[in-house]
Amino acid sequence: MFHHQQELLQAEAAAADRESSMSNNLTSSAPGGPNAAPAAAAATGNNNKRKRSLPGNPDPEAEVVALSPATLMATNRFLCEICGKGFQRDQNLQLHRRGHNLPWKLKQRGAGKEAQRKKVYVCPEASCVHHDPARALGDLTGIKKHFFRKHGEKKWKCDKCSKRYAVHSDWKAHSKICGTREYKCDCGTVFSR
Repeated sequence: MFHHQQELLQAEAAAADRESSMSNNLTSSAPGGPNAAPAAAAATGNNNKRKRSLPGNPDPEAEVVALSPATLMATNRFLCEICGKGFQRDQNLQLHRRGHNLPWKLKQRGAGKEAQRKKVYVCPEASCVHHDPARALGDLTGIKKHFFRKHGEKKWKCDKCSKRYAVHSDWKAHSKICGTREYKCDCGTVFSR
């Protein structure tokens, strides 16, 4: 019995030594310690995760599109020639056309020669920083929300704090948390954090 317990203790000690040497190898193999490995992978470009370009720093090869304020603010730009129903996106109109037995074609994200050139959108407001093609925004939804937020009428108002919003989703997100994060001082001043 004593001999068996001694073997178990020796096996546990050997396992602990192996684990300790493995962790030392991991931390000492990369210069700078255990947190240096991700930084080293990012520096060498071995990171396979695709990075998003920052807003207002478009691809120089992209096609620059300038839309009018009326076009940006239109809710139903794409109209069905049969029933007159409007859609926000061309893809939705094409799917609707199937119901009328009309010819339709969904745009595919292709590769090679037929791949569409990427588009970037400039703000129609001349005084805006995103009016410059070098600071264009990368997608239609982004330029629409930018235009509404920065240059549009603020239609939605919070019932609790009277703050106004131009984008419905911004108002909705604010109204969910409005009044829940209030910190009051003894003097009566209310702080959000």
